[in-house]
Amino acid sequence: MNTPVETPRDTATPVSFTPEQVAQRIAALRAQVGHAFIGQPQVFEQVLLALLAAGHVLIEGVPGLGKTLLVRALASAVGGSFGRVQFTPDLMPSDVTGHAIYDMKAERFQIRRGPVFANLLLADEINRAPAKTQAALLEAMQENQVTIEGRRFPLPQPFMVVATQNPIEQEGTYALPEAQLDRFLVKVQIDYPALADETRMVTEVLGGQVAADLDVSRVAAVMNDAGLIAIQRMVASLRVDHEVVDYAVRIARATREWPGVMTGAGPRGGLALIRLARAAALLDGRDFVTPDDVRGVAIPALRHRIVLAPEALIDGQHVEDILKGLLHKVPAPRR
Repeated sequence: MNTPVETPRDTATPVSFTPEQVAQRIAALRAQVGHAFIGQPQVFEQVLLALLAAGHVLIEGVPGLGKTLLVRALASAVGGSFGRVQFTPDLMPSDVTGHAIYDMKAERFQIRRGPVFANLLLADEINRAPAKTQAALLEAMQENQVTIEGRRFPLPQPFMVVATQNPIEQEGTYALPEAQLDRFLVKVQIDYPALADETRMVTEVLGGQVAADLDVSRVAAVMNDAGLIAIQRMVASLRVDHEVVDYAVRIARATREWPGVMTGAGPRGGLALIRLARAAALLDGRDFVTPDDVRGVAIPALRHRIVLAPEALIDGQHVEDILKGLLHKVPAPRR
């Protein structure tokens, strides 16, 4: 068998990999991101699953936990471009997508593209902007394009939005509508790092090995656009047995009828389970999906698609606890 070769970023030649080559690139990707983003392995793994499944990520956590650093390091490791938008109450949709500006010399309008034209876009504190600005990302996230002055512009591929929000400071924020939340493939909860990881982080900053201002210079590109797209296509083509699909759909449907849940996951919930389960299977070196893959991705895939009933909130119930109970009750295929 001929060994597939990854093409440069500026070529359009299709790329293909063997499972062994995928494993090598993923291992290299983990190592490179680890040079900048210390600890929080479960956070990186969930973001990686979404990247391989060609989805978008919502990260929730207090400031200063490395959310921006993770996205910048990931962009550097995959050899992609990085864009960032700091969402504020006065941010306009055109500040995200771009706008037309009149060129006096040429006597015509020219399109000035916004920061959304990047491979990885960080939408920082997305819930601080009003709904009309949040909605500017809907077309980009769903259709991989934006419309400026009536003209449609395709976004660079691969394209991924990583949005962040602070769960504590809610003054001056605008809750994300369900339609927007549903566009995110996963919602990742990032907490304070473990003692050993935080000690290592402080030690490296004080020793000059890692700068405190989001330095990703130690992160080398181990992939390119064509290579990442090839792996995403491999994920999308992984075999899924009908019983596994049925299991994922039954989990999503169970959220709509579960006690304490006011609004459950829609059809995108079942799709998200399968997309992420495929990515999990590939990371495990398999070309088929198991019920355990579905179960393992259920919480990050569904936690943002469920709205608890008021009585459940009063009782102090949490979405994660309800999902764990649901996963325990919904029967999985035995083979």
